[in-house]
Amino acid sequence: MIRFIILSIGLFMVGFVSADDLDVLPDQIDGVSVDQMMTQYWRGLTYEAFDRREENYEALKTKEQLLAHQTRMRNFFLEQIGGQPKRTPLNARITGRLQRDGYSVEKVIYESHPNHFVTAALFLPDSEPPYPGVLVPCGHSGNGKAIDVYQRACILLALNGIAALCYDPIDQGERYQLLDSNGSPIIGGTLGHTMTGVGSILVGRNTASYRIWDGMRSIDYLNSRKEIDPKRIGCTGNSGGGTLTSYLMALDPRIVCAAPSCFLTTLRNQDPQDAEQNIHGQIAFGMDHSDYIMMRAPKPTLMCTATRDFFDINGSWYTFRQAKRFYTRMGFAERVNIIETDAEHGFSIQLRTGMARWMRRWLLQMDDAVTEPDFSVLTEEEIQCTPDGQVMLMEGARSVYDLNLDREKKLAGQRERFWRDTDKKKALDRVRTIAKIRPLDELPEIEFKVLDSIERDGYHIDKVVLLPEKDRKVWLPALAFIPDTNNGKSCLYLHDEGKHVDAAPEGPIEKRVKAGEIVVAVDMRGVGETHLQEGSKGWDQHFGNDWQDSFSAYLLDKTYVGVRAEDILSIARLMANYENDGAPRPVHLVGIGELGPPALHAAALEPELITSLELRRSLISWSNVLHSTMTKNQLINAVHGALEVYDLPNLLAVLPKENVTVIEPVNVMGELIDTE
Repeated sequence: MIRFIILSIGLFMVGFVSADDLDVLPDQIDGVSVDQMMTQYWRGLTYEAFDRREENYEALKTKEQLLAHQTRMRNFFLEQIGGQPKRTPLNARITGRLQRDGYSVEKVIYESHPNHFVTAALFLPDSEPPYPGVLVPCGHSGNGKAIDVYQRACILLALNGIAALCYDPIDQGERYQLLDSNGSPIIGGTLGHTMTGVGSILVGRNTASYRIWDGMRSIDYLNSRKEIDPKRIGCTGNSGGGTLTSYLMALDPRIVCAAPSCFLTTLRNQDPQDAEQNIHGQIAFGMDHSDYIMMRAPKPTLMCTATRDFFDINGSWYTFRQAKRFYTRMGFAERVNIIETDAEHGFSIQLRTGMARWMRRWLLQMDDAVTEPDFSVLTEEEIQCTPDGQVMLMEGARSVYDLNLDREKKLAGQRERFWRDTDKKKALDRVRTIAKIRPLDELPEIEFKVLDSIERDGYHIDKVVLLPEKDRKVWLPALAFIPDTNNGKSCLYLHDEGKHVDAAPEGPIEKRVKAGEIVVAVDMRGVGETHLQEGSKGWDQHFGNDWQDSFSAYLLDKTYVGVRAEDILSIARLMANYENDGAPRPVHLVGIGELGPPALHAAALEPELITSLELRRSLISWSNVLHSTMTKNQLINAVHGALEVYDLPNLLAVLPKENVTVIEPVNVMGELIDTE
């Protein structure tokens, strides 16, 4: 028989204020703030994954092993971004031409997907063609290709005999994807990329999927120009452009020479950034930044780095050392190098001239000192390609949200056929695999400690710490409401704002307890006492304070839906066996707000344990994300590729209607939906 036992544990008793205080944990445990619990948890798993990766890297010795590693990584990378679409006509057109001293600039628009417009500037030398061509993806500048430093890099290349094509990324320059009624951007930059990422994740893609394809189609455009030698293609970019350069040079074999700037480091040292910089499962699989270089070995690659960059410089040197050893084993040590300037993040003049010299060495077979003369750059108006300054104001323009919705519409039919034609158990096994939820009999028994008790009229409240992964320092604070007279029923109560919210006298929990139910209210991982107090970049209102923790799970091939659902099942099993006199106690589950989806998964996958379910203010469907543009706090429950197989209503449909209550369902903005 399992009982809650009062234990005097000094570690956990520190910090209690009064008997009426419903907090369970102190502010810190083992020197770690409790709101940092999940950040530390994911960090620990990351370190373990990198230890495994290090062992695998050191085992690469022979040429055959090196080539096999390249193939394995490249195939994984392509699979994780959802593969590549078919090429469609570029329908390229030149919208203007400007002559400058020693070079000219052509303003170009082409389509990476039908009616998905890309705006670009092609910088051409005044010397006789054909020229090498270098693709220059932009970093996260609001004005995209118009920013000074990217123009300077392009002009420097053109003055040194190399054509350069600089294009706007989505949500920058002339390619903002969401405009208001006045034609002004609603969101953009990294925020826009991450908003796109939420829906992309659900359909098995990534913001990087679209960014990479834009880059590959831009190379198609370069190669379509008679002035460009298609056998001499390079790629360089800074910051977000360094990210895209790294991706493109790894995946597109046409890139002969590459110089990514201010990006390459190691994910072991780097907190997650915006959506396209996080490839699903890459840490778990062992794909680090050095693999972007090693995938293309032995093609020439120059790392451009800055000492005071927020991309850790020590990580950059770690990545360079791994790449250098890989190239050396291949017999081409001289084809990978690094330059470092004592500067902050940015495409500084030292990095630009180093890049230009590298391109001349490998694309022109000329190795000489390159200097950058003083010259002016084009204004935003001069470099503008579209008639009205934004592609989404062009007739028939389609956004990346439209492209995601196209995929969702195809997947909706696929899901319908799957659930119609597939055995229910096999279908739910697929759900387990995708959401990363183990069967109940594979979950360890949850441990717990009762730390204190509060007496109330007709019942008492035990303050409990649940330990689903004791060795990894995961603490789930809980309140166990124990009635003086037990009617044999129990309720696991999960509120996304914390266990205390409905725990006041005469509140929803007390009504259940006074009716004789045992109620256990739990702060799930990242909720209540362990909720991260402040996020990064001011994105909390869009993606939640814990958006970086969500991406950490994503990189580790785990899901918050999964780890929370497993905790729910472990706790429910504990409750079912609590003073049960030999017969399992029925467990009713309440999931409120963002805890609705994991509660639904738990109930659908283990209906014999969880006998009834109540969802309150829970998301109506994942497909609602794709049918919207802006979303609020949907990242934490996004499961990669889920919509390829199932949506939340599919899980509701497997449960008996009489065992499920859905109250006030909400859309992706948390707004109530009229279901009548």
